[in-house]
Amino acid sequence: MPDIIHLLPDNIANQIAAGEVIQRPASAVKELLENAVDSGADDIRLFIQDAGKALIQVVDNGKGMSETDARMAFERHATSKIRNIDDLFHIRTMGFRGEALASIAAVAQVELKTRRPEDETGISIGIENSRVIRQEPVATPAGTSIAMKNLFFNVPARRNFLKTNPAEMRHIVDEFIRVTLAFPSIFFSLTSNGQELMHLEKGSLKQRIVQILGSSHASKLVSVQENTDYLNIYGFVGKPETAKKTRGDQYLFVNNRFIRSAYLNHAVMGAYKDMIPAESFPLYVLFIDLDPTQIDVNVHPTKQEIKFEDERVVYAFVQAAVKHSLAQFSITPTLDFDLDPSIQRLDAVSKPVTEEKIAAVASSSLYKTFTQKNQAHFIEPTNKSELRHWKDFYEGPATTGGDVVGGAETASAEQRTGATVKIQPIEGAPLQQLLNTYIVTPTNRSFILVHQQAAHERILYERYIAAAAGQHIPSQKSLFPVTLTLSAPDAILLSELLPDLQPLGYTIEPFGKDSFIIQGSPGDTGQGDEKSTLENLLEQYKHFTSEIRFSRREKLIRTMARQKAVRPGDTLDEKEMRMLVDSLFACAQHNITPGGDPTYIEFRKDYVEKLFGR
Repeated sequence: MPDIIHLLPDNIANQIAAGEVIQRPASAVKELLENAVDSGADDIRLFIQDAGKALIQVVDNGKGMSETDARMAFERHATSKIRNIDDLFHIRTMGFRGEALASIAAVAQVELKTRRPEDETGISIGIENSRVIRQEPVATPAGTSIAMKNLFFNVPARRNFLKTNPAEMRHIVDEFIRVTLAFPSIFFSLTSNGQELMHLEKGSLKQRIVQILGSSHASKLVSVQENTDYLNIYGFVGKPETAKKTRGDQYLFVNNRFIRSAYLNHAVMGAYKDMIPAESFPLYVLFIDLDPTQIDVNVHPTKQEIKFEDERVVYAFVQAAVKHSLAQFSITPTLDFDLDPSIQRLDAVSKPVTEEKIAAVASSSLYKTFTQKNQAHFIEPTNKSELRHWKDFYEGPATTGGDVVGGAETASAEQRTGATVKIQPIEGAPLQQLLNTYIVTPTNRSFILVHQQAAHERILYERYIAAAAGQHIPSQKSLFPVTLTLSAPDAILLSELLPDLQPLGYTIEPFGKDSFIIQGSPGDTGQGDEKSTLENLLEQYKHFTSEIRFSRREKLIRTMARQKAVRPGDTLDEKEMRMLVDSLFACAQHNITPGGDPTYIEFRKDYVEKLFGR
């Protein structure tokens, strides 16, 4: 029998490694930007074509490379950062694994031009499929330019898994923002298909945050600064009124490296307790500096997940630092009169913080965190209601209508015997609103408890579906067109959504860099609310979550239905209740929301009598 085990060729081994490191164009952007930062550059420019599928190029003015180093950089496990195993635990630079450039060269056509300031000429190297196909001297500015073209040209299956250009571009912008926030003293620019999307001048951290998130944040940031022997924490958090109903701009860095940590996010959220509404998310850009030996950053291929030697101590420090900063701010709260009025009415904003509350915060000790068992480990579980009623997507309304029954019962006697009596509200019967959330409605076979928000969401969803299919919603012209200025990522997103917003009643035109003019909006949008409505729509769209993958249009329609539906607590008069109930039962599928939650609960006579023991 011949031997069957053999070594993989280098180019195939590199392609396998690339699967871990280069998952999409944004992965390559991250690696190339981090290498440029490590080169000592103070001017870094990113050029993108076709959302990174055609070209990703990073040009820096760093220290450049010699001819030998330029060749070696593309060898697998080549690195300038590690010479012995101890170096791995003292790294403070960004890239260090020694696989990034080798992985990029395995799945793209790469062209490198580099020159050290002390050299008269530079070197140009062309690499394809991990093999050097060209090397020659070249006149080039000091620094490095690396361009990767036709990503996954030799792995078509991987290329087919890439998403649409707008979706991939958003991932690129996300990675760009994470790197640029960490290094505000470096100039960065991002140009896509010849148009400069972001131009970030050197400055302070606060200036960089404002450059990225928008000038409206300038007066809404609270400084965080706590220095200890164990670690230092610095950065900015948003004032309570900046909290959003969706997970907004939240950035956490450890030794200048962006990380994801639900555990430390929970620490920050805890610091805002009783200051923001439930299920709201604060803005924060926080940096933690500590001895590299206290962490392991190489536990995940993207290096975005790390391990702390003692994460409970870090949790306590983070929460205490944010609490301290918020307590100082809360002594003299300020209001921005451009804010949404519903935010201004919140207790956390409108009521002054008493001396007792300040004293309570000031007296908090790091060690108190540990007295509540498992407090730090409790994180709210994800709501997975999307798939609870999966059968309803396949069964028609005739078999599901009125099938949501009060209490433990899930089907009526009539349905169990096969008879179908279609549920229908009694015309003209009096309606009653309960708790400003539910509507009690008698029907031909029972009475039902309608959830006003869930019902309205279903009504709007079917209206928007019809609009997208051709029955366009009329646009109400604005008396005074509103100018909307967005952050660069949101401007990219809105540009992507414009074709889908038009059938839904929005008339929006681009107006220069990152700005738009709202010429018209749906009739149910109040005059003067157009700007805040669109901003909230974008925020909810960005953080739309579902276990089912939806198209861009479907996501937009579901987001708009959620946003514009009446809320629990809204008082409805008789006419409004009647219109809502009638519209609900005119829907093609009236018993569940688009997300699968019930729009009403039905109480039948036999079930109610059981409750009374009859």
